[in-house]
Amino acid sequence: MQLYNTLSAEERAQLIDEAGKQRLTLSFYAYAKIENPKKFRDDLFIAWNALDALGRIYVAHEGINAQMSIPADQLEDFRNTLEVYDFMKGIRLNVAVEQDNHSFLKLTIKVRNKIVADGLNDETFDVTNKGIHLKAQEFNNLLEDPNTIVVDFRNHYESEVGHFQGAITPDVENFRESLPIINEQLQDFKEDKNLLMYCTGGIRCEKASAYFKHQGFKNVFQLEGGIIEYTRQIKEENIESKFIGKNFVFDHRLGERITDDIISQCHQCGKPCDNHTNCANDACHLLFIQCDDCKAAMENCCSTECLEITHLPVEEQVALRKGLQVGNKVFRKGKSDALTFKKSGDLPNKPLAKVDTKNIRQKIAVKKTLIGKAEHYYTKSKIAQFLIENDEISVGDKVLISGPTTGDQEITITEMVVDGNSSNTAKIGDQVTFKLPFRVRLSDKIYKILG
Repeated sequence: MQLYNTLSAEERAQLIDEAGKQRLTLSFYAYAKIENPKKFRDDLFIAWNALDALGRIYVAHEGINAQMSIPADQLEDFRNTLEVYDFMKGIRLNVAVEQDNHSFLKLTIKVRNKIVADGLNDETFDVTNKGIHLKAQEFNNLLEDPNTIVVDFRNHYESEVGHFQGAITPDVENFRESLPIINEQLQDFKEDKNLLMYCTGGIRCEKASAYFKHQGFKNVFQLEGGIIEYTRQIKEENIESKFIGKNFVFDHRLGERITDDIISQCHQCGKPCDNHTNCANDACHLLFIQCDDCKAAMENCCSTECLEITHLPVEEQVALRKGLQVGNKVFRKGKSDALTFKKSGDLPNKPLAKVDTKNIRQKIAVKKTLIGKAEHYYTKSKIAQFLIENDEISVGDKVLISGPTTGDQEITITEMVVDGNSSNTAKIGDQVTFKLPFRVRLSDKIYKILG
C-alpha cells in the first residue's frame, strides 16, 4: 500500500507535461473533530494518489487545511473523496485565479498539532463563536464605513505585494505573532468599531474572529473565502476591487495578480516589482522580491555571498551546508540585511507602477510546443545544457525556458553546440548547449515558440 511519493518533482513535472491535461489549483479547509488524524491522513493519501492529486495538506484533531493541484477532468471524482466525510459535504473549493500545471509536484499530507499554527489554547474560548462572514460586495460596503478598521491577518511578505486599501498590515513573519500585536493595537476600539478581517483563503480568520470576540470585540466581521473567493466574486459580478496588487500564494507561483497595480519594490535595486523568488543558494533559499534585471545580474541570488557560493563546485557547496539547517527548514522571509529595499508594516495604498497589460496579453497568446528539458547549467561559463525530446530546434528559433524558480524567459538562439560540436540544428535525442544569462534547473522545460 503506497503512502508516500515515489517520484521526484522533476519526474512528476515531466509526466504532467507528457499527459497534456489541464490541472486545477485549489484550496479548502474545514474545522472538525477528527479522532484519528493518522488514519485520516493515510486514507486521504490512498484516495488522492489514485487520482493523481498533488499538494500540501495538513491534518490534525481539529480539521484539515489543503492547497492542491488536481487534473481538471477528475474534479467530480475528487469531490466524491471529500463527500465521504460528513464535515466536508458541500465544502467550498477555492479555485485559483491563475492556473499552472506545475503549482504542486508532490502529494504531501502531514499530521500536525494544528492545521494553522496560531499559538492559542482552544480550551480557553469558544472557537465556534466566529465573526460574521461577508461576501465581496458586503465587504466593500463595510470598508467604506468610517467606523471600520480593516486588518490583514497575513504575514509581511504577503501583504507587501498586495492588500486591501487602508488595511493594518502587521510586520510579522507568522500568524501566531500577529494575534497579540493586533489585540494590543486595537484595545481602544473594542466597543464601537467594526473589526473587519481578511486572509488568503479564510482559514486564519476562522480562528482569529473567535479569538477577538473572546477578547471583547463586539462587531467582528470576516471576508468569506478570503482573497481567493473575493477575487472570484468581483470578476463574476463585475464588482470594483478594493484589493490592490497581488495575492501571495503558497505554491511555486508565489502570487496571483488581482489588479495591475504594483505596490512593492525589488528588494535589491528599488525598482517597482512584485515578483517573489527564492535565493538560488541551496543553503539560503531566502524568499524575497527580485526584478528581472537583478535576477539576471545576481543569477537568482539574494546577495553576492550567495552568488559566489553557487559558483563553487557542487561538492564544496554540500560541504558548506553540512550541519546547517537548509532549504525549507530555514524560515527566512525577506528579512536579510543584504536586502536594501525590503519593506513591511507601513505599506503604500497607492501603486508605484502599473503592469504592462498589453505585454501580458501578448504573452498569453504565445503558441509554443514542448521540445525538451534542462540537464545542467555551467555557472562559470554561463552555459545551459538541454536534452531535446520532441521536435527539433535551429539557430534563429525563439524559445521559452520555463520553471518554478526560473519563471518564463524568452530568448533567440544565436549559436549552439550539439553533442559537443557546433551545429545549426538539434534533433530528438541530441544534447544541446548554448549561453544563457540566467541559471536553469532540472525542473526547467524548453519550448519552441511557434509563429
